[in-house]
Amino acid sequence: MTTTALIGRREALEGPPKLTSAQLREVQQQTLDAPRLRYSLLARALFKTMDLGYGRNGTIVKFIMLEYIARVPYQAWERVGYLALAKHRRRSALAKRVFGRIVQTRAEQDNEQWHLLVLQDLAQRRGLKQSFVKHRLAPWLIACVYYHLSWLLFLVAPEWSLRLNADFEDHAEHEYMRYVAEHPELETQADPGSYAAEYGRYDSIADLLRQIGHDERIHKLDSLVNMRHPRFHSAG
Repeated sequence: MTTTALIGRREALEGPPKLTSAQLREVQQQTLDAPRLRYSLLARALFKTMDLGYGRNGTIVKFIMLEYIARVPYQAWERVGYLALAKHRRRSALAKRVFGRIVQTRAEQDNEQWHLLVLQDLAQRRGLKQSFVKHRLAPWLIACVYYHLSWLLFLVAPEWSLRLNADFEDHAEHEYMRYVAEHPELETQADPGSYAAEYGRYDSIADLLRQIGHDERIHKLDSLVNMRHPRFHSAG
């Protein structure tokens, strides 16, 4: 199974595909075998900040913070997209292409929101404590900075904003897959299925986290593809 077969236009709008347990194990190994992207200075600074505040190793609580932040580039791009839609509304063919990119952006934002809800549910079930300052205020501040950075970069040079997001999603993909590999006990822990109707039910928590990691890969690839035509008015 190749990843390139999973990122067509229709699939992008519908959200990342839900994989079987065997497929999830395959894509996990692909990620673990693949080198990470060459991250920008901005991306490395962001990751260093997260490591200093939440530790270098992956944890469910750290992933919650990561997903809280992961939504904001898509929110920023949606805002830019509606500005572009207003500007080009009298050109129906162009407006349709712009709106298609907005729909894709919103779908990716929603997918990140499901990740956050799933992880919050896992943390609650495990009784993991989250302080106001470290797990509510700090992520909000980081997300606020990241939102405005993504928005400004998109206005100046949209390919920079897309590449920063690709770096973030690549980092997230590798962190999820590494965490599952380092915690074999997750293989025997049942997926609680709290959001099964919306996000799917999996054979184990390991597969649930692999699916989230695979979603991040698809988001990364979407950003890399969109770098070819980064501006909304040039959307294909």
